[in-house]
Amino acid sequence: MTKSRYSTTRLSPEFALLGFLNQSTAHGYELHQKLIDELGEIWHCSLSQTYNILTRLEAQGYIEGKTQAQEKRPDKRELRLTPAGRERFETWLGELTACSVHAIRVEFMTRLYFLYARDHRSAIQMVEAQTIALQNYLEHLNGELQEIPEGRVFNQLGMSLRIGQLETLVTWLETCKNQLPNN
Repeated sequence: MTKSRYSTTRLSPEFALLGFLNQSTAHGYELHQKLIDELGEIWHCSLSQTYNILTRLEAQGYIEGKTQAQEKRPDKRELRLTPAGRERFETWLGELTACSVHAIRVEFMTRLYFLYARDHRSAIQMVEAQTIALQNYLEHLNGELQEIPEGRVFNQLGMSLRIGQLETLVTWLETCKNQLPNN
């Protein structure tokens, strides 16, 4: 697993959409429904946001569409990954998630979903690698906490809150690892 190049400010369901297209071709509406059905507790995205992301991904060359005419209905576009889109998704899939509560909740969970769908062992390995990354980061933050001057109470409180949240994530990752069916 490699460290993520994607910062928490770039969190978007684009990799979920790429992942669904990696599984099979689909129309925009189908992709949106799959996002809601499969990852709706993780990603909150309107239909128009989904179409905007798909338009951007197509302009960037990561997906391509083929228009299909329909009788008595508007045309549909069947979308598929390009080789560049597949490479982008596969690279992202093997990266670690940034050590933040939000990134773990949305990006890590999305990665885990697609890894688990592909290979259960890879999903467990990702959980273990992410746990180690969080534990290492917690060591770093605990060192920073010790260096905050005594009179900086709110800085100390802010850092201890951050540490507490990340410690909770480590516990949750262990629970996650134990609850994933290992079929």
